[in-house]
Amino acid sequence: MRLHWSPRSPFVRKVMVAAHELGLADRIRTVRTVVRMGTLNADLAPENPLSKIPTLVLDDGRVLFDSLTIIEYLDDLAGGGRLVPAGDARWTAMTRHALGNGLLDLLILWRNERDKPPGTRTQEWLDSFAAKTAATLDHLERDAPSLAETPLCIGQIAIGCALSYLDFRFPDLPWRDRHPVLAGWHAGFSARPSARATEAVDD
Repeated sequence: MRLHWSPRSPFVRKVMVAAHELGLADRIRTVRTVVRMGTLNADLAPENPLSKIPTLVLDDGRVLFDSLTIIEYLDDLAGGGRLVPAGDARWTAMTRHALGNGLLDLLILWRNERDKPPGTRTQEWLDSFAAKTAATLDHLERDAPSLAETPLCIGQIAIGCALSYLDFRFPDLPWRDRHPVLAGWHAGFSARPSARATEAVDD
């Protein structure tokens, strides 16, 4: 399998954490692929017209995208039910995944707005991104004991990668001060071999 990949993308990282947890990482060949919000990657577009990563090309030529679809495929390939649970547990896992993924979307928009030249930023948006991030962290602080008690699945992967991205792109935001239980849970997530093997870097 061939994965369009970047060492900076938290969405790609979700896939690679899952691949390591499932024992499938050695079956994936990563291809460094640069995507930008303002341009089309002409090389990627034939396989993913949205020009987004992660994009997984299977051995038979079929193409899968986005991170949720790819992780569900990998989980099925590994026998099913390991990272994407069935029954009632599925809805908790998928809701947590939606929260982690939504936080990632929010942080990327916040970073894009923050990094605009002075005089072109919209303060109302910056304030909104900060408030929504704070509300999400408060929610996760309350949920952290349950996160720790539940076997690792797609929900915790999304949340763990989102918190790591927060550290990566907003290193001056002292979120741990007000969220000690969540910070403890994230420390445990970050210590997993799958997380250590996929840490984000600027290249």
